[in-house]
Amino acid sequence: MLHLPSPDAAQTWCQQQRSNGRTIGFVPTMGSLHRGHLSLVKRACSENETCCVSIFVNPLQFEDSKDYNAYPRNLDSDLTTLEQQGCTMVFVGSLGQFFPEIVDLQKIKTLGAGRYGRGLEGTFRPGHLDGVRTIIDRLFRTVGPVNAYFGEKDFQQTLVVSDLAAQIGYPQVVVCPTVRDESGLALSSRNALLSSPQKKQAHSIYQALLAAHQIWTTGERQPETLASTMLEILNNTDLGVEYAEIRDPAAWTETTPKNPLQQAQALIAARIGGVRLIDTLRLDSRHTNEAIAVAQAGSGR
Repeated sequence: MLHLPSPDAAQTWCQQQRSNGRTIGFVPTMGSLHRGHLSLVKRACSENETCCVSIFVNPLQFEDSKDYNAYPRNLDSDLTTLEQQGCTMVFVGSLGQFFPEIVDLQKIKTLGAGRYGRGLEGTFRPGHLDGVRTIIDRLFRTVGPVNAYFGEKDFQQTLVVSDLAAQIGYPQVVVCPTVRDESGLALSSRNALLSSPQKKQAHSIYQALLAAHQIWTTGERQPETLASTMLEILNNTDLGVEYAEIRDPAAWTETTPKNPLQQAQALIAARIGGVRLIDTLRLDSRHTNEAIAVAQAGSGR
């Protein structure tokens, strides 16, 4: 596996790959890799002739400097893991290397997240999705991938990134299923910051999503009722709930839809201690077997 020290070096290498007619699959990460990231890498390796991964903790998407400083960083371990997964090339970089034309990095003008950045994450983390769109734009232009891979857990982010890709004409954004632990907790680099008791409490997030899924399968289609079902569970925990809401995944709205939905995405954000967690679940038959399996595991059956 090739390890490159800068975006410029990565751009030159990627240009050579494209000139040689090789397709590039790209997985942008902030490092501290877990099985969720590795599922993206595995798919990128299987669907493209080359697999490229970036590791960069992007300060533009952190509204809190303490959160940025606390974000887990394990570069040496990440590099070893990526090589074992068959990654072709990985690169790192600094904010200044991504924006060499800007002398004062405090004056970087972020791209607006657009309509998909309104509500939910846009409300509770103002500027976050702007920062995501800004760095992903630079990453896409650095790598020039045919396909780019993102996890469904960051659902609103995938909408923002897909909108960016449509605007610039590439790449194909591939949204991959959320990877969970045996209790259903969505894997996240932030999970490493949780104590064992906190992890047990965090499992309630997925249980709330499953509750919404359960009443969806019985015919419930009112967004407010689905959201209330999730809140009934979350409000009986020590989690600090920011939102537990329903959106139409095909027609994003800033606020909760008023009319019954034919398809729905349940989304939750909550804090436990100083750690913020998000999760999501599509409320359709695609997740029925998953929901049953996790529910049975949680009940000890």
